[in-house]
Amino acid sequence: MLELIDTYWVYFLIGQYPNGPLGGLALTLVLASLGLVLGLPLGLLLGIARVSPYAWLRLPVTAMVFVVRGTPLLMVVFWAYFFLPSVTGVKTDQFFTMLIALVVFDAVYLAEIVRAGIQGVPRGQVEAARSLGLGYWRTMRKVVLPQATRAMLPSLVNQFVSTIKETSLGYIIGLNEVAFITTQINTQVFTRPAELYAILGLTYFILCFGLSRFAYWLERRLARSPQSGPNKARQALPQASTP
Repeated sequence: MLELIDTYWVYFLIGQYPNGPLGGLALTLVLASLGLVLGLPLGLLLGIARVSPYAWLRLPVTAMVFVVRGTPLLMVVFWAYFFLPSVTGVKTDQFFTMLIALVVFDAVYLAEIVRAGIQGVPRGQVEAARSLGLGYWRTMRKVVLPQATRAMLPSLVNQFVSTIKETSLGYIIGLNEVAFITTQINTQVFTRPAELYAILGLTYFILCFGLSRFAYWLERRLARSPQSGPNKARQALPQASTP
């Protein structure tokens, strides 16, 4: 195993870069990070819409979230790879195809995280903000979202863990992420697939387990923070009511 790591570690980490496209573990992390970062604003909007008092906004968004969550990510990848080019006339490469699929998939799961965070804010704080003259959107921006965001941070880390694992589906469309690179190395070595895929599994485990422990630590730290929950809301309300 050590011999394989010594021979192929650069290819495993970055693919053919700088003599070719970026690949390997670096591409996996770039793709997962972009998927989460780009999906977060859309997920925030969808999550706010999920708890909106306006049925014309809430119901269609809720239906869309249920449909996408009930669809395997592999199907979303196929839609992005085959269906979108036939509709738009623009064919995207493997990277942007996978990125589109991850952004859509992450956005609906992030929407549920946002919805849970918003609904976790005590109702009394919302009523207090409204009694001070704040409208719905100002209440959401100044009172609800600051608290909900803190509550959502551990779940966001866990979603990043899921996104890292989901990038492996890029193998289906020939994306040079770390699982595809491992397969390419295997075609060169032939006789040592168990060792190669053990290295791949260990890589995923180190990344995902480390991030999961970080999410657990973050959750406990936020629970002990004196600036969370009602304390932060009480600081926001007088500022929000100031003309």
